[in-house]
Amino acid sequence: MSTPVFFVTGASSGFGKAVALDALGRGYHVVASARDASKLSELKAAGAAVVDLDVSAGDAVVAAALQTAVDLYGALTHVVNAAGYVLEGAVEEITQDEVAAIFATNVLGTTATARAAAPLLRASSQAGRQTALASFGSLASYTAAPSGAHYSATKAAVSRLMEAIAQELAPWDIDVTTIEPGYFRTELLNTGAGSGVSRLITPKTRLAVYDGTPAAAARRDMAAVNNKQIGDVVKGARVIVDVLTRTGVAHGRKAPVNLVLGADCVDRARKTWAEREASLKEWEDVSRSTDHAE
Repeated sequence: MSTPVFFVTGASSGFGKAVALDALGRGYHVVASARDASKLSELKAAGAAVVDLDVSAGDAVVAAALQTAVDLYGALTHVVNAAGYVLEGAVEEITQDEVAAIFATNVLGTTATARAAAPLLRASSQAGRQTALASFGSLASYTAAPSGAHYSATKAAVSRLMEAIAQELAPWDIDVTTIEPGYFRTELLNTGAGSGVSRLITPKTRLAVYDGTPAAAARRDMAAVNNKQIGDVVKGARVIVDVLTRTGVAHGRKAPVNLVLGADCVDRARKTWAEREASLKEWEDVSRSTDHAE
């Protein structure tokens, strides 16, 4: 059996790092990437090849980075796009440039990675190897919260993008999944203080008018939960690698299009679906009344 070859973006911390370490622990080949590859020293020491990659830098840059896996190991079989960050603040507080930046990384970075990965994964699949493409969604894709509109919007976009890509790559039996974690104890909500790792961006300007409002309360809640999240990232990473390689808990099973991780995300997803079903039922007669009569 050929050794799986993983390419992981956003591997300097959080799920990206944990997935890379889990794959390395199984003896898999891993190319780990981050905007600053010098932050990948632990992965490099564990056996990963490391490359600089900003997923928002454009198609040519992303394609060249993924090609590294083929150049080093002869093929690419698994791509995990974990690059992304949180932009926290009320919509009125966030500038258009800040909105563009988070969409460039969280959404356009997803499409650029998928675009570059598709021909490489297809070649491996056609050679008889098991292949998979994954990107990270979030519990936030199921519900929007004050001060979290833009992050939720990017993660909802990722989920819909990957659902379409799953259908597009289905003819080559490439597993495509959106990993949708709840609150896991990663660096995602860190502001950078102490840890030196920041995936939480705050607006340059705070508006006092939002003090004492749901937007401010949501910010406090976010800070309060940090480093107390229920999810275990090591356990989550183990499940992710199992699912993407059809081994362990996913032995012989094709990856789901949406992989929900964490009891909190399972509960939130069920609640969202129930709320939408209730609303759909309440307004169904009005919704159906807009069709042509014939």
